[in-house]
Amino acid sequence: MLDVVAIQEILPHRYPFLLVDRVIKLEEGKRIEAYKNVSISEPVFQGHFPGHPIYPGVMIIEGMAQAGGVLAFKSASKQEQEAAKEKVVYFMSIDRCKFRHPVRPGDRLEYHLEVLKHRGNVWVLDGKAYVDGTLVAQAELKAMIVDK
Repeated sequence: MLDVVAIQEILPHRYPFLLVDRVIKLEEGKRIEAYKNVSISEPVFQGHFPGHPIYPGVMIIEGMAQAGGVLAFKSASKQEQEAAKEKVVYFMSIDRCKFRHPVRPGDRLEYHLEVLKHRGNVWVLDGKAYVDGTLVAQAELKAMIVDK
């Protein structure tokens, strides 16, 4: 649905911190499914952990948040989307976060987020991350869209 070029038109993140490769499903104002291909060539694996590479949980949560940012911006009106070029999404809270299985190089990390609440510029999202259908992480994310 959205490739990395389209995602870069929405999110300000760039290598090595753009953590969404493709959006595969999007229901504006409701839900999004996106993924990231985890590669051994990513800089984080130099130190996490040498000889036993594990993708950091905080990066999984950040990837979920970035997918949520795409959902929020794509759910906006055309006028709001144009103004979005001067906006950024900030975390307000991360609640009920759990890491269930390690993510390793070669995995396709799928982000599934659903809107729990949306009021004004504040979004509350239920986020889950999967690898091959197995739940690897989950969290409730609260974020606010603000001026840069």
